[in-house]
Amino acid sequence: MRVLALVVLAVPLLTACAHAGARLPSQPPYDVVLVGGRVIDPESGLDAVRTVAVQNGRIVAVTEAAVAGLDTLDARGLVVSPGFIDLHSHVQDSAGYVAVVRGGTTTALELEEGTADVDGWYAARAGRTAVHHGVAIGHAAVRARVLGDSAGARGAAPTGDAAHRAATDDEIAAIRTGIDDGLGRGAVAVGLLLGYTPGARPWEVLELFRAAAAHGATVHAHVRELEERYWYLEVSELVGAAAATGAAAHLVHINSSMGEDAPRTLDLLRGARLRGVDVTTEAYPYATAMTGIESAMFTGWEEWPDAKFGRYEWPATGERLTRTSFARYRLMGGNVAIHPKDSANGEAWVRAALADTLTMIASDGILYDGHGHPRAVGSPARVLGRYVRDAKTLTLTDAIRRMTLMPAQRLEGRVPAMRRKGRVQVGMDADLVVFDAATVRDAGTFRDAARPPAGIPYVLVAGVVVVRRGALVTNQLPGQPVRGPIEGPVRTP
Repeated sequence: MRVLALVVLAVPLLTACAHAGARLPSQPPYDVVLVGGRVIDPESGLDAVRTVAVQNGRIVAVTEAAVAGLDTLDARGLVVSPGFIDLHSHVQDSAGYVAVVRGGTTTALELEEGTADVDGWYAARAGRTAVHHGVAIGHAAVRARVLGDSAGARGAAPTGDAAHRAATDDEIAAIRTGIDDGLGRGAVAVGLLLGYTPGARPWEVLELFRAAAAHGATVHAHVRELEERYWYLEVSELVGAAAATGAAAHLVHINSSMGEDAPRTLDLLRGARLRGVDVTTEAYPYATAMTGIESAMFTGWEEWPDAKFGRYEWPATGERLTRTSFARYRLMGGNVAIHPKDSANGEAWVRAALADTLTMIASDGILYDGHGHPRAVGSPARVLGRYVRDAKTLTLTDAIRRMTLMPAQRLEGRVPAMRRKGRVQVGMDADLVVFDAATVRDAGTFRDAARPPAGIPYVLVAGVVVVRRGALVTNQLPGQPVRGPIEGPVRTP
């Protein structure tokens, strides 16, 4: 028997709507009322001054009429948007959730790396989160468990056999079983880290896609790290597997994975979509990347020319690395920032990815004990400030659509509860962010990655005000699990 961890509730037909003069439902004052903001709903196209009323975690009115609320927020001169949905956030602890919600993120999903223990992952967060949260069944973690890599099975990047050894046919079958089981436990998607598991053969990848297709799930994939002359094959592997199995594929951080080839890759994905292949992609709005220095992505670093090491920065100290310091930090382990070879070109790749309407926006957020990449908290504000207001790379409405509606639509086939997110409409979840389009801007640095952005005074999660006048409201933990269908009884870890 299948049950939904997030049950789609029937919403009563309300007379309140976005039309002028519409009659509001007769009842006592609403829980929260946001008065007079510029409401932007990316699905209906509404872009007008309205008042939004919230009751029991849902939007019950979007209206021009006067509305009474137990808690009234003055949104005049501000934008009221759906809360931002981050498909690719490694920020999955209580402190991290508190940091990202101050940046307007109301749903943070770990869909690239994932986990091998879906039930345990959700149980560890029950009742403890400021934002909605969800996870993929992670191929790397399952592979590590099957191939006996204890560090990889615990969630660290595989560095031993799980990274480099080709699996036998029997091991591939066991990996496929682990993926099927995770999807049966309600994992949102399948996470595929090919850049960190180069030993995985294409036939193994194809089995993952078959499992995803059987469960109606998307494969969120970090492509292989091949030599430049083979870059095309990194993407064609995903497109081919999606076409062969009918599963959906989602290429993560196209800007950092594909660099100057991002425009060509977007054309490739667009062509595949026109021919019925369900492929999508995302980008984050920073030219500098970050990943674990100990990972298999850096296999063969000993052969690098000396000049290459200067692109790498140790975030805690700000030092640019040398061959000697790279070797020392690789033994230590931790996240390293990777600057583009040419900063102007790196910025051009970001703008090209963001300018294309096919691209969703996700953070690839990394933040541990306040240390990490400023993209974890600042990605939405950076898009709205730097790329909408200043550079005019994309419009305000399109930016909101790509951070709210498009991510919700990517998942709602498998997780029907996502149909209530990414919209500002009657009956939708009251996950809302209020920002000042004239002042919103990211503020984080590599030495202070959790610094909240400017210009985001209010954030609501499930109808609860979590950020008020730019400050965190303490002890508010309204986040709920975002989870797919669960097959069989809920297990106790």
